[in-house]
Amino acid sequence: MQRYKPERDDGLKRAIAKFGSAYALAKELGISIQALGEWRRVPAHRILQVEAVTGIDRTELRPDLYK
Repeated sequence: MQRYKPERDDGLKRAIAKFGSAYALAKELGISIQALGEWRRVPAHRILQVEAVTGIDRTELRPDLYK
């Protein structure tokens, strides 16, 4: 039986789209595709790293944490 996974939020979708695939983003971040596959949104401890490699502002990646 397959477990339900909520959809990725818009900030994470934009970050993945910037690299063309989740695999490419994971590689750039130095993490496994499996680790990134568990994300539903950019984790708080990765926001600055994702912002640096994608150029997407942290307020767009996690508007719940940055106003």
